[in-house]
Amino acid sequence: MSNLDTRPEEVASAPAAGRAAAGAAVEILLPREVPLGGPRAMNVRRTLPQRQRSLIGGWCFIDHYGPDPVARTGGMSVAPHPHTELQTASWLFTGEIEHRDSAGHHALVRPGELNLMTAGRGITHSEVSTPGTAVLHGVQLWVALPSAARFAEPAFEHYAPDPVPGDGFAARVFLGSLLGSSAPVTGHSPLLGAEISIEAGRVLRLAADAAFEYGVLVDTGTVTLNGTVIQTNTLGCLTPGADVVELRAGQDGPARVLLLGGVPLGEQIVMWWNFISRSHDEIVRYRADWQALITTAAGVAGGSAPDRFALPAGDRLPPIPAPPMPNATLRPRG
Repeated sequence: MSNLDTRPEEVASAPAAGRAAAGAAVEILLPREVPLGGPRAMNVRRTLPQRQRSLIGGWCFIDHYGPDPVARTGGMSVAPHPHTELQTASWLFTGEIEHRDSAGHHALVRPGELNLMTAGRGITHSEVSTPGTAVLHGVQLWVALPSAARFAEPAFEHYAPDPVPGDGFAARVFLGSLLGSSAPVTGHSPLLGAEISIEAGRVLRLAADAAFEYGVLVDTGTVTLNGTVIQTNTLGCLTPGADVVELRAGQDGPARVLLLGGVPLGEQIVMWWNFISRSHDEIVRYRADWQALITTAAGVAGGSAPDRFALPAGDRLPPIPAPPMPNATLRPRG
């Protein structure tokens, strides 16, 4: 998914400041509404990045959307756009999305199935809800690649995890390992990603990795995370050092959450529009490469420009131009 902000803010991330003690307070991040695009501007709820927190481990971007009636919102229609130095993880609860990318992959995103795209040195993709989709509901996640992998070759992986049943809960682990289930997809830093459904009033206690930061995004219902109530569409965060992740569903009904985690990246990154880099000059170069592609004869479906970007073959949507660069220099802070 693209960040379609026409005046995107710089997001700079610094290494974690230190290790929090077990039982530290839960940080609450409220969503902000962002228009995704399409004929009627479908909105998404963005909980990451924010000014007070830009990363949970390597996770650097969370867009949460739906349930949206496609007939009213127009669904998802995100034309070809570029990415660098990240992975995108697409996860649906309801509906279906068609994915095309410049590495030659054409696939469908379906509920309970992970589509993991590695941008590395550069990739272009598009995402469009299918004609048969009546309701669209899901999340789009980005992972910042560490320095050792940030120029990796573009790649795409699909994985449909089996559900892990338990006493009052069920989980699907799509990245990393949890509850005896491990996802056989490529992670370039220690990560965890899982969908967990919990029956009303039930409690799930998970052993935490003390080296991990954790985030719990509540999709439906109300959840108490380590003693703090997290409302629907809200993200609760735990700093490293916790020995348990306790999830308690409210009495009023079942809850569904995404549990995300990872070891702090330990590096500074700059994120602007759909690019991640380590410097302002790299962002300028990525933007110039993209604009050169879409403003020349190479900017046709299946065409390519030197070095970094190409357009997905068979895609009929016109590519999205990059916004103007800000007047100020993009600088990592911290």
